[in-house]
Amino acid sequence: MTTRTVAEHLAASFASRGVRRMFGVPGGGSSLDVIEAAARLGIDFILTRDETAAVMMAAATAELSGTPGVALTTKGPGTANGVNGVAYASLDRAPVVFLTDGFTVAECGYVTHQVFDQAAMLAPVTKASGRLEGDAAAAEIEQLLATALRAPLGPVLMELTSEAAKARVPAAAAAAPPIVASADAAACAVAEGLLSRARNPVVVVGLEAREPAAAAAVQRLVAALRCPVLATYKGKGVVADSDPLYVGEFTSGAAEAECVGRADLIILCGLDPVELLRQPWRYTAPVLDVAAVRHPVHYVVPAAGLYGPIAQTLQRLQPAATLSGWDPADVVALRERVRSLLACRAGDGISPQEIVELAAERSAQLPAWPRISVDAGAHMFSAMAFWPCRQPFDVLISNGLATMGFALPAAIASALHEPERTAIAFTGDGGLFMCLAELSTAVQSGARVVVVVFNDGALSLIDIKQQQRGLPVRGVRWERPDFAAVMRGLGGRGYRAATPAEYRVALEAALGGEGPALIDVVVEPGGYLEQLKALRG
Repeated sequence: MTTRTVAEHLAASFASRGVRRMFGVPGGGSSLDVIEAAARLGIDFILTRDETAAVMMAAATAELSGTPGVALTTKGPGTANGVNGVAYASLDRAPVVFLTDGFTVAECGYVTHQVFDQAAMLAPVTKASGRLEGDAAAAEIEQLLATALRAPLGPVLMELTSEAAKARVPAAAAAAPPIVASADAAACAVAEGLLSRARNPVVVVGLEAREPAAAAAVQRLVAALRCPVLATYKGKGVVADSDPLYVGEFTSGAAEAECVGRADLIILCGLDPVELLRQPWRYTAPVLDVAAVRHPVHYVVPAAGLYGPIAQTLQRLQPAATLSGWDPADVVALRERVRSLLACRAGDGISPQEIVELAAERSAQLPAWPRISVDAGAHMFSAMAFWPCRQPFDVLISNGLATMGFALPAAIASALHEPERTAIAFTGDGGLFMCLAELSTAVQSGARVVVVVFNDGALSLIDIKQQQRGLPVRGVRWERPDFAAVMRGLGGRGYRAATPAEYRVALEAALGGEGPALIDVVVEPGGYLEQLKALRG
């Protein structure tokens, strides 16, 4: 019987599923064995500066490729520091392998240095974990990979000691793909009745609909109904922003309430409840929930829940989707009202909305439309509302976890995944502070990344809430740093802008040059408060 080391089997399993690169900060144990075994199979290793950023890069790669993302860390502090990235993969539904060094049974009998129960710490944010020991290690690898790739997608933990990595084990076949049940026939019948009777349906698109077949099915449904469509932040691009039926983003907040409130049927296509704000469901119209899996904690009890392959379900419903009673002019008017609510024009200086719109204007001259990544913070309102998405995954954002420090790692991953396509990271200054060292990773990798920093000298979203409560300014502001100088110090191209004219010049240089660049924009945050009120009520 053919045998190979556990590290070799792990690398072969990654390669067979299309993994092209891994990310991480390795330790001196099993990480080195895995990196070497993977290199022999053509899998690159990207050295990051921080473990959380590594996992976020792996997660963004998994989202874009549909293959497992892989992040490597050392045991103890390396594992602990990667937890926020694993939490992102968990709540934003990315199939990630978090591979860390482990502790042998013998070590645990006398060693306490750096030792803690890594699996227990990560249990709340992983789908499963394994130690990859013994003759069944190869089979365990296959099962863990299958678990990560089963809906809802998510991360798994693999602990691997140096000794276990070198152990020889029999090869194991890949786990058989799970049998995915089709939507319940009785529920489909109810859904067909609801759909055929609806005169004013509204379609809401979520993250599960980004898969190509599902996205195409959603587009056919919307075209047949000729009704308004909204998308969650992660669902943006399934129906292009330029489509006359696209009204705007759906967050379960206030901005979309006028449109959705007029619906007599709300059709959720691939919406995961983790995408929505922590607010009660505000609509009384019946809900048709079409999703890959049933989410047991939901904001609403649907009139019909159809769980299984989304494309297959929507194809079955398509004959019942007839022309709605919506007036196309009304849909356009709703779209314009949403955009006007989210306008963020400032007085002096440059506004967040202008930063996004001018970047889109210049990007139209590029050979390929850029992909953006957006960090958590007040700037995301303008980025998500005014960047035009053309197809799924035109934007990467942490929505389920809504963590800061995401945009730069995600942009690096995007640029490495699709080198011919520029990645633009829209980040606040607070978010960039949390992953600043990854500018060095961008420079070292030569990634086609343009970082646009909304430099307003504050944790603006928290600053706004502090103002709303009438509290004194405390603990939310800092002196605005010169991020452009930092970027130049790390070997990249850095530019600074405080006016629209200066920003246009910086965009021209940043997007027209080679390798990573950063534009440090001194932004006027005066419109954030009204945006927040319009979005969230």
